[in-house]
Amino acid sequence: MKAVILAGGTGTRLRPLTGLFNKHMLPVGRYPMIHYSIAKLQEAGITEIMLITGRSSAGLFITYLGSGSEFGVAMTYRIQEEAGGIAQALDLARPFINESEKFVLLLGDNLFEDSLTGFVRQFEEQEQGAMVLLKQVEDARRYGVPTFGDDGKTIRVITEKPEQPATNYSVTGIYFYDSSAFGMIGQLTPSGRGELEITDLNNAYARQGNLSYAVLGGWWADAGTFDSLHEASGRMLMPSDGKMSEGSDTGEPR
Repeated sequence: MKAVILAGGTGTRLRPLTGLFNKHMLPVGRYPMIHYSIAKLQEAGITEIMLITGRSSAGLFITYLGSGSEFGVAMTYRIQEEAGGIAQALDLARPFINESEKFVLLLGDNLFEDSLTGFVRQFEEQEQGAMVLLKQVEDARRYGVPTFGDDGKTIRVITEKPEQPATNYSVTGIYFYDSSAFGMIGQLTPSGRGELEITDLNNAYARQGNLSYAVLGGWWADAGTFDSLHEASGRMLMPSDGKMSEGSDTGEPR
């Protein structure tokens, strides 16, 4: 399985810091934020990784990650020339994913405790479609919220920031897709803000009955605010919760 990491965006909630650095290169614990996405993928045996970012930030990632050999992975880079939404950015990975291949998509500002290994295996056993990872949250109104299907195994629809959430689960920025995702992106229409939304892609799978889910058991943070960035930094410095790979308390890929 291959992986795509999205590491673009303007990081408006983290200004003025993000006026100087791409938010995915901000320090979290001992390492830049992007380090942990690479570590989680490498730990799960995913070593072919495409990183998508903006033109102004590409040099930062190339300087830190290089070819990926130091981290036990092989890095490929792609530039998103202008903001067009997460699904539009994902479409840039089309040449990287072969037909009939499955892949994982990570939003680079998602930091989490769980290993991806079990989720990778679960999705490999899924015949087709997509799978999203969920996390129980205190205030689901801030997130994309799933409504579950009657079978208890699939999601019927995801609603963005609902006033009356159907559940107390949030859709995290960790997604698994089969290669049909790219054809489906081509059928999406821009949202009211003029972007191709990842929720619309997920709901296209849901309408087919092909959107499954799994739930994160450990902590998870969308490190896009000062509060969540501070929380994530504290957790990454803890000797147990900060682990990125079995037997390591440094977060360093093996």
